[in-house]
Amino acid sequence: MTAPGTRAEAAAEDTDDLDVEEALALVRDARRESREDGPDDGTGRAPGPDAPALGERSAERHRATPWPRARETAARAARSRARRTPVSVPLGDALGLVLAAPLDALTDLPSFDTSAMDGWAVAGPGPWQVREEGVLAGHAQPEPLTDGEAVRIATGARIPADTTAVLRSEHGRTDAQGRLHTTREILHGQDIRPRGQECRSGDQLLPVGTLVTPAVLGLAAAAGYDTVTVVPRPRAEVLVLGDELLTEGLPHDGLIRDALGPMLPSWLRALGAEVVAVRRIGDDAKALQRAVTRSEADLIVTTGGTASGPVDHVHPVLERVGAELLVDGVKVRPGHPMLLARTKDHQHLVGLPGNPLAAVSGLLTLAEPLLRTLAAHPAPEPYTLPLREAAQGHPHDTRLIPVVLRGDHAVPLHYNGPAMLRGIAAADALAVVPPGGTRQGEEAELLDLPWATAGIGVCFT
Repeated sequence: MTAPGTRAEAAAEDTDDLDVEEALALVRDARRESREDGPDDGTGRAPGPDAPALGERSAERHRATPWPRARETAARAARSRARRTPVSVPLGDALGLVLAAPLDALTDLPSFDTSAMDGWAVAGPGPWQVREEGVLAGHAQPEPLTDGEAVRIATGARIPADTTAVLRSEHGRTDAQGRLHTTREILHGQDIRPRGQECRSGDQLLPVGTLVTPAVLGLAAAAGYDTVTVVPRPRAEVLVLGDELLTEGLPHDGLIRDALGPMLPSWLRALGAEVVAVRRIGDDAKALQRAVTRSEADLIVTTGGTASGPVDHVHPVLERVGAELLVDGVKVRPGHPMLLARTKDHQHLVGLPGNPLAAVSGLLTLAEPLLRTLAAHPAPEPYTLPLREAAQGHPHDTRLIPVVLRGDHAVPLHYNGPAMLRGIAAADALAVVPPGGTRQGEEAELLDLPWATAGIGVCFT
């Protein structure tokens, strides 16, 4: 049997590539294991006859959650709450949201017969006598044509009654007497968009669950909509912890610049959230508890304080407010001491590690699936690419490393330590490296960064 303390020492030795919070969390877990697996209860006495059996104690103790299961848990946690009330928003505010009601046509499209080309509206066989006044888009219904008559017409203009076809400008010529001739065969109805060609009033154009893209906005406007009914954006609040953080200037006297305060709100917006507040709490347990209990956001995101150091207040505060821990540590590097808790029936908290890349790992592991489900976005289809270089793995945990996409390969980037942002700032995606690593040329699952395909500030995942 392993002597008490040995597992904690072994955990400490396995921290070469960890940040301080990860190391503290692993040592904490190892010490808990040694207490719960040992022959006594920590007092030197053997367990009493009513003490749980070893297997029961082992099942009860904390275990970090495997990375895939942690993401599933986050998505499932959001599904367990009541359906969010749809809202009606102007078209200009709907990009990236999901339709909560079908988009039905409010009119025929087009709503009248229109010209598909610049040219002449002609009636009957040619040659044609051309009217002096032409027909422009946006004008009232023009006078009908008679056989042998033509009129200049612009794209999108209303078709005169009794028109046979539209003759394109490049396919017509006029003779010395001013009569119009065609230079090629013309078919009945040619280059006329008939009323209702695209849809009739009342037709369903798009179903519930459709992601509002720029093209959807265009279709909605064409169909007569000023607003659409959508699933509202999840509301997120960011609580920045740590007395050592500066908000401006150069690091000095043991103080460091806060990278997460500027980064997280924009990242959460890119994941589809509405960031309602960013609060700087410092290392103040009472202030943290007040902020958590008073928040009305759907998601609270905290930075740092998730391990077991002297000013790591997140776990104690969650216990005091009666929160339910759903994920307490994830088998992923960087970012092991991240957590997910249900603080109220309608609210969750994601606790991120304080180191920047570890915090990014926590965002994509726990916050992204939760926000995606709250916003009713479908899960992205997983995809893989071969790695151009081998990626070192952890013996037991998943590892997330920044990569750039080059053709049909992903290229791992350097500067991927828990406290580093230089690699992720240049990255297109994160590669999911399983325990043991990935060989050169081997396929790796990729997690796209939200702006890599959708643009800053918009989430189409």
